[in-house]
Amino acid sequence: MSARLLNKRILLIVGGGIAAYKTPELVRQLVKEGADVQCLLSKSGSEFVTALTLASVSGNKVYQNLFDLTDETEMGHIQLSRNADLVLVAPATADLMAKMAQGFANDLASTALLATDKQVMIAPAMNVRMWLHDATQRNLETLKNDGIRIIDPNEGDMACGETGPGRMAEPVEIMEGVAAALMPQGSLKGLKALVTAGPTHEPIDPVRYIANRSSGKQGYAIAEALAALGAETLLVSGPVNLPDPEGVRVVRVETGRDMAAACDDALPSHIAVMTAAVADWRTTNTAKDKIKKQTDNSPPTLELTQNPDILADLTRHTHRPDLIVGFAAETDKVMKHAREKFARKGCDWLMANNVSPESGVMGGDFNTIHFLTQTSEESWEMLSKHDVAHRLAGKIAEYFSKTHPEQEVE
Repeated sequence: MSARLLNKRILLIVGGGIAAYKTPELVRQLVKEGADVQCLLSKSGSEFVTALTLASVSGNKVYQNLFDLTDETEMGHIQLSRNADLVLVAPATADLMAKMAQGFANDLASTALLATDKQVMIAPAMNVRMWLHDATQRNLETLKNDGIRIIDPNEGDMACGETGPGRMAEPVEIMEGVAAALMPQGSLKGLKALVTAGPTHEPIDPVRYIANRSSGKQGYAIAEALAALGAETLLVSGPVNLPDPEGVRVVRVETGRDMAAACDDALPSHIAVMTAAVADWRTTNTAKDKIKKQTDNSPPTLELTQNPDILADLTRHTHRPDLIVGFAAETDKVMKHAREKFARKGCDWLMANNVSPESGVMGGDFNTIHFLTQTSEESWEMLSKHDVAHRLAGKIAEYFSKTHPEQEVE
C-alpha cells in the first residue's frame, strides 16, 4: 500500500448528480492509498448511490440526516466536519456550490461545510450550460477566493446528451488532487532538484533543424510540483512555448550539447528528473548558409553524429544526484524497451510513457506511465501530465523522507 494518504482522514460529501455513481470507485482509490474515508451522503446524492454501497467500500458508517438524534449524539455535524484532514465534495453540484458561496446551512452537507475549519476541496459536476452560467462562475470565483481547492471538471459527452465542460473529474484525478493537497508543505525543503524538459533543436543550416514533437509540458509540470513541495528547483528547458513554472529557476537552451553543459553546471543536486527528449543525433557539420535544392532535385547528404547521452552521463558523474529519474517515450513494446533502457542507463527510476496514437500522442496533455524501480514495476492509469507530476513528486518526497530524513541545504 502506498503511504501517500496513510492515516489521513477524508470526509467525502456526496452531492446529488449522476456523477455520484463514480464515488464508490473514488472511495476505493482513496482507501487504496491508505486514507480513512468517512462519507456524508446528501439526500439528492442518495438518488444515485446508496449508503450501503459507500459503507461497504469505506468500511465506515455513512451519515445522511442532520436531525438524526443518534448521529448527532455519536458524532455531531460539527465534530464530523472537524475530525477530518480534508473535506472533499464530489460531485459538487451547482446547488451545493451556491450554498457554499453564500454560507447557507439547511442540510447536513451544507452545515458540515460551514462548520469545518479544515481544507475543503470540490470536484464540480453539472450540465455544461449550468457550469458556464454567470452565476456558477461567480460562485466559483468566490470559492476560490475563500481558499477552496478546485478539481476542474473535464470536457466530454454528458448524461444529458450535451458535450462540453462539466463532467466530474475521474476518480484517479480527484485522488491525485487529494494526495497533492495533503502532502506536507516543505517536504522537499533543503533539497536541490534538476529537471530537464522539451526537445532540443539540432541545426542543419541557419533555417532548418532536427527535432521531435516534445511539448515540454510534462517536465514543466514536474518542476512546478517539486518546487511546490519546497525543493530548490532548476529547469533546463529546450525550445518550447510555455511560461516559466511558478517558483522555478529556468535556463533555456537549444541543442543537446547546450543542455548537457547546463546540467553539468547545475550539479551537485539531490534530485534529477530527466524528461527532455534530447535529439539522438546532430549534424557533424552545420552549414553556414541555407542548403539549396540541387538542380536534379536530389536530397543533400547529411552526416550525423551522436549527441551526448545526458542521462547515462549523469549516472556516472562525480557529483551523481542521490535520485535520478529517467524517461523513455515508446510507441511499441513499451515494457520491453523500457526495461532495456533502464538496465542500460543506470538511473534509479524510469518513467516509460506510451506515446503511440492509441495512448496519447507526444505533445498531448495526458500520459500513460509505466513506473520502474530496481525492485518493482507499476502501470498507472492514463493521467493528465499535472497529475503525473504530482504523483511522481509525492513518490520523491516519500523516498527522501525514508533515505535522507535530515537532509539540509548545502
